[in-house]
Amino acid sequence: MTQESPLIVERQGPIGKLTLNLPKAHNALNLEMIDLMAAQLDEWEADDSIACIWIEGAGDKALCAGGDVVALHKASGSYTEQGAGQFVEDFFTREYRLDYRIHTYPKPVVVWGSGIVMGGGIGIMSGASHRIVTETTRMAMPEITIGLFPDVGGSWFLNRMPGRTGLFLGLTGAQFNGTDALYCGMADRLLPAAGKDDLLAGLAALALTDDANQNHVLVSKAIQSRELPAADQPAPNLRTHYDVIQELTDGATLPEVYATIANYSGDDKWLQRASATMLAGCPLTAWIVWEQLRRARHMSLADVLRMELALAVNMCNNGQVKEGVRALLIDKDRNPQWQPATLAEVSRDDVEGCFSMPWAQSPLADLK
Repeated sequence: MTQESPLIVERQGPIGKLTLNLPKAHNALNLEMIDLMAAQLDEWEADDSIACIWIEGAGDKALCAGGDVVALHKASGSYTEQGAGQFVEDFFTREYRLDYRIHTYPKPVVVWGSGIVMGGGIGIMSGASHRIVTETTRMAMPEITIGLFPDVGGSWFLNRMPGRTGLFLGLTGAQFNGTDALYCGMADRLLPAAGKDDLLAGLAALALTDDANQNHVLVSKAIQSRELPAADQPAPNLRTHYDVIQELTDGATLPEVYATIANYSGDDKWLQRASATMLAGCPLTAWIVWEQLRRARHMSLADVLRMELALAVNMCNNGQVKEGVRALLIDKDRNPQWQPATLAEVSRDDVEGCFSMPWAQSPLADLK
C-alpha cells in the first residue's frame, strides 16, 4: 500500500486546487508538503489554462495547525548541546520562500481558512490575494508556548494590525476568530463553512481569461456575493477588547507591558487565558516579539523573512524550541524548564544573539 501524498493536486476547470493532506495532524506543514506546493505553484504560473489557485486543508477541522514542530524538535539543539541540524535551516528557508511566493504570485490565490489556522498555516494564508475565513475559524500565533516566535512574516503582519493588537497577540498567543481576522487585516471575507463547494464550483464557472487583473476582480466579486451576513458572524474578541488591549500594552518597555498583562485581574476569560499563556511561555520569546516588531516596522517583506530565518535557526540552535516542543508534544508534561527562566534573566546579549546572522549570506538573499 503506497503512502498517500501530503498534498493533493487537482484541477477544476481553470482552477488549480491544492489540498494539504495530513488531516490527522491538522494538516501540519512538513518539508515534503512545502516542496510539493512550491513546485506546483511554479508549474501553474506557466500554465495558461490555470487562471486561479485554490488552497484548502483536508477534512473540516483545519486548514493547517502550523509547521511540523516534532521534526524540528528532533533536529534542534538543546540547552546543553547547542546547535541545530541542516534540516532546521532547510525547513525554514523553504517554508519562508513558499510564503513569499504566495505573497508575490501573479494569479489569484484563494485560501479557504476554515477551522484551525495557526503558525505556518497563517504563513500560507496571509499572503494570498483572497483570504477566506468561516464561523469555525480559529487563528493564533502561539509560538511563545514552544519557544519559537511569530514567524512566517509575523513581524510584517502583526505590525500592520490595529493599534497594538499585533504585539498583544504575539506575546500571548491568544486565539482569534474569523470576525477578528477581518478586523485585524488577516482575512478578506467571512463565508459559511458549508459554502466551500458552492464557491469552488462558482469560481470554476467564471469566465476567467489570461488577464490576471480581471481575474482578480471576478474572483473577488464571486466571493463577496457569498459572504455570511454580519448578523450571523461570530462575536468579535479583538474589536471588543481593543481598548483594554491598548491599556495592557501601553508601556515604553517590554518589562512594563509584560507586567501589566501578567497582572490582569479582570474576569474576562479570553484575557485571563491570554495572560496565563504568556506567563507560561518562553521568556526569551517575549523579548524576541518585542524586538522583532520594533526592528521590522519599516522593513520590506523580503527583509522581514531574512531576519526571521536567522531568528528561527538561532532559536532552534539555543535549546528553546527543543524544550518547548518537548513539554507540549513529546513528554506532554506542559512544564517547560525555560533557560533563561524569567524575563528579568534574559540579557541583552541573549536577545542580540538571536538576531545575529548565522551565515555570511542569507539563504534568502535573492528575495527582492
